[in-house]
Amino acid sequence: MSTSPCTSCGACCAFFRVSFFWGECQSSGGTVPDDTVELVTPSLVAMRGTSQPNPRCTKLAGEIGEDVRCTMYEQRSSSCRDFDASWENGEHNPRCDDARAKHGLPPLSPQPVINHIPVLQLRS
Repeated sequence: MSTSPCTSCGACCAFFRVSFFWGECQSSGGTVPDDTVELVTPSLVAMRGTSQPNPRCTKLAGEIGEDVRCTMYEQRSSSCRDFDASWENGEHNPRCDDARAKHGLPPLSPQPVINHIPVLQLRS
């Protein structure tokens, strides 16, 4: 069972334009399926749905703040792989807080440690 707050959040997938170098696409030897992206510049692509005024990645399934999942998790881009939930690795990520706030979710709190196992919590 995952302790990541990302499985009950998804706010970042519906807040940012998820853009990255086109070389990450399958047609260039990468992992991201070509039909999941749209061209931004000659060298930059974005996940479909994230370049809209109200962005939401077309590969995000579920209800933001409830229960979500990436339907192409193993094939996701570096910009997705590199985005950490706030405090996930002991570091604050204000961009995570911004995305959560946009969807009415509270920021995450630092991880308390119970029996030497980090536990993610929401701030009260």
